[in-house]
Amino acid sequence: METMILTFVVLLLLVCGMAIGVIMGRKPIAGSCGGMSALGMDVACDVCKGDPEVCETEQQKAIKAEQRAEAANFGYDASK
Repeated sequence: METMILTFVVLLLLVCGMAIGVIMGRKPIAGSCGGMSALGMDVACDVCKGDPEVCETEQQKAIKAEQRAEAANFGYDASK
């Protein structure tokens, strides 16, 4: 019975930790198109299919989307 209680407490702490991370607005885990090449492996990813220009374009799109999201989260829309 003690093992069950200890397991429940550990899982509860993990869930609370993840909830605090979400509440604090931390950036979610995200992959990168150039991650494999950084390791010295030339592998085509699902996004760019081996074309580095597509990777650059996708990364720029992601940066712009993140900037728009930050600007949108600056205030609260109370009209909804």
